[in-house]
Amino acid sequence: MGDHALDEGVFIRSMATRGHIGGLTQATPEAIRLLDALGFPWVLIETVGVGQVEVEVAGAADTTVVVVNPGWGDSVQAAKAGLMEIADVFVINKSDRPGVADTRRDLDQMLDLGGRTDRGAWRPPIVQTVASEHAGTTQLWEAVKGHRAHLVETGELEVRRRRRLDDELVRIAGVLVQERAQRVQSSAEYESLREEVERRRIDPWTAAARLLTRSS
Repeated sequence: MGDHALDEGVFIRSMATRGHIGGLTQATPEAIRLLDALGFPWVLIETVGVGQVEVEVAGAADTTVVVVNPGWGDSVQAAKAGLMEIADVFVINKSDRPGVADTRRDLDQMLDLGGRTDRGAWRPPIVQTVASEHAGTTQLWEAVKGHRAHLVETGELEVRRRRRLDDELVRIAGVLVQERAQRVQSSAEYESLREEVERRRIDPWTAAARLLTRSS
């Protein structure tokens, strides 16, 4: 990325996850919306990693590219569930190293065993690259564009973006509720309700509901 940081029309920003386990910082959707408003035609998101839990990128992106290396071996099994749920394109990088054929076979077997049902007729292609030599990057770009064309043709692009908006609205609502709860925690009413719970006159769910209702 350092080779392109000063290119015209390119903006690169590193954002820490700050302990968020989904693989992305919580500010990622807002950053994407800002870049879109500024007219950037393509926004690339790189996650901190991938596995059973670092799969939030699938909810933030139209196309998810999963990059693996030769000799991945048992890691395929460890991360299978997460990968099968999020991958639209597989990339075997460092494909000039031994073990490429085995890694490709493992990925093909994963795909043969089945994956998501919301993908329609799309089967994630497997692209081999050597990033340090720019080998295979053209094929990767064609795979990404092919997936975008598939999303547009099947109407899945609109479905994904609507689902993404639903998830974001629910997430933001949760943040606002949490902030409201923190504000009322220092109130006299909170102390009174906590005492009621301690004396087992009401349950915590009832107490929390009263707090949120009265603080709205």
